[in-house]
Amino acid sequence: MKLVLLCTETFDSSPIRGALESESIEERVITSTADLRIGSDEAGVFILDAPGREVFRRDILSSFVDAGGAIIWTGAEDESDIPAAIPDNLVTAFLRQPTSARRLLISIRAAYQTALARAETNLARAETTDRAREIKELTSIGVALTTERDYNTLLGLILSQARRITGSDAGSLYVAEELENGANRLRFKLAQNHSRPDIPFVEFTIPMNHASIAGYVASTHKPLVIDDAYFLAPDVEYGFNKSIDENYGYRTKSMMTIPMADHKDEIIGVLQLINRKHDFEAHLETMDDFENQVTPFSPRTVEMVSALAGQAAVSIENSQLYESIETLFEGFVTAAVTAIEQRDPTTSGHSGRVAGMTVGLAEAVDRVGAGKYRSVSFSRSEIKEIRYAGLLHDFGKVGVREQVLVKSKKLYEPDLALIKQRYAFIKRSAEADFYRKRLEFLEADREDYDGFVAQLTKEFEGNVADLDRFVKLVTESNEPTILPEGNFDDLTKFANYHYDDIDGEQLPYLTDDEARYLTIRKGSLDETERSEIESHVSHTYKFLLQIPWTKELKDIPMIAYGHHEKLNGRGYPRSVDAVDIPIQTRMMTIADIFDALTAADRPYKRAMPTERALDILADEVKGEMLDPDLYNVFVEAKAFEKKEARASGILEGPTL
Repeated sequence: MKLVLLCTETFDSSPIRGALESESIEERVITSTADLRIGSDEAGVFILDAPGREVFRRDILSSFVDAGGAIIWTGAEDESDIPAAIPDNLVTAFLRQPTSARRLLISIRAAYQTALARAETNLARAETTDRAREIKELTSIGVALTTERDYNTLLGLILSQARRITGSDAGSLYVAEELENGANRLRFKLAQNHSRPDIPFVEFTIPMNHASIAGYVASTHKPLVIDDAYFLAPDVEYGFNKSIDENYGYRTKSMMTIPMADHKDEIIGVLQLINRKHDFEAHLETMDDFENQVTPFSPRTVEMVSALAGQAAVSIENSQLYESIETLFEGFVTAAVTAIEQRDPTTSGHSGRVAGMTVGLAEAVDRVGAGKYRSVSFSRSEIKEIRYAGLLHDFGKVGVREQVLVKSKKLYEPDLALIKQRYAFIKRSAEADFYRKRLEFLEADREDYDGFVAQLTKEFEGNVADLDRFVKLVTESNEPTILPEGNFDDLTKFANYHYDDIDGEQLPYLTDDEARYLTIRKGSLDETERSEIESHVSHTYKFLLQIPWTKELKDIPMIAYGHHEKLNGRGYPRSVDAVDIPIQTRMMTIADIFDALTAADRPYKRAMPTERALDILADEVKGEMLDPDLYNVFVEAKAFEKKEARASGILEGPTL
């Protein structure tokens, strides 16, 4: 530590100057209070004579002592010359003037012992403060790392925090990867450069071996500190590539590379910091900047970054685990949606489109600055929750009989085929009866054969015409359109017709069930089948309740449960009022109805134009079935155009 003797202009140091020089003590004359200071690497003694006491007040002297200095008070009298206002601890020694050079040197040496002790105390105190600050910083960083689950954001946070606590100008982060053959490699995943942010980033991979600095650290599991990357020892195995520096006018000098290992001591990645600076905010633009600002990494920075690297490795491992769980869940959702669509191919893509439109509407609501929902906003996890609810809202269809689920006509195909076979049998029986009666007439040798045949033919053709009208009526009535009034009466009439089967038993043209199905006024389902279809909502809710959702996704079952409820209480399955229908469900209901109206893949109806579908939605708004504010946002934001939400898309962070 450098020794400095401070004195005023009136102090005569000539008697001791030789001794001062021999002990490498620098004499420094001060003329103002601003000059009474010492550096952090200096031990200072201030000789305060009578003229100086007029200039240097108590508070100035106290600051000097607090900084580690010592004061020698000189006066013509005795200690009473020291004012009572000056505390004893501010004065290390008192010398009555005139005094001898020997006595002065003894006092100075004693004062330096005090000054050095104070300097060491201050240094220890500063180091303790620094350690406490470092521990606090590492704790804060650890908390930040454990709460951040987005993988890319986490990597950026790790690198930026490591640069900050070490004052590094630049840095890189490598992530370990395992190949199919079991070999490991490092992927250059992230780079930051404070002075040259324009240097382009390109991902690449390197082997995990001793050829590169990062590979060497990963394979040895040991930190590596290099004071100057351009001057590596000739016997090292690794090398440094200067191409980036040469292409972009940079100068990599000091470097610290730290391995990131998990709790099993397996390498997760490598953290590399470049060019530690005296001033973290300084820009390195010229070669002089690199020479003056850049300093080697100290053992303490290695300890700090190693501690950070351990935390970072755990956080990366957790993030990768969350990502794998998220991918697993995405796969489950994809499989679930695929299962739904395979059971009912006519609605293929419906769940994805509903999810896409609902998310689009939620994002639009998030941007609304006026109206009922101006204060509503959705977080990323809430948007994810909405999306999953949209994708899974119809999963309960797996609990509906497939013949009901895919029923596009009023009659099931086997039933229609049976009626047509019955028609063919009755017609063939009529033909056989026609020829049998002709033969019997001839065998009886009765007169007027021609008249008999003419009358018989007329009756036969009338019966066949009735049969043809019967099968035509069945075919027309089987369509899921609104049944004309006349068809209802005709079907009832034909249901009362009977024919003789092959055993001579009289059977009706239409069974009670067939007649009931064909006389459905609108659509293709009777009340029992419609109730079964509607039960898919309850099946969905019960199924989704079985999944142990996380806190962020816990409302998915309830959001999906209400997508067929109406604000006026006339929906199903619970017929709840508006107050019990959350906004997420209200948005999904609009998207679900719109897609059902405009989907082009339903065999029982044509795709409806967008404008007509929006008009129908508007009618339901007027009927107090749909939310008017959400409908307006849906139309204004054109959320109906966002129909491409695949089951494996939109991954924005943690789900489980």
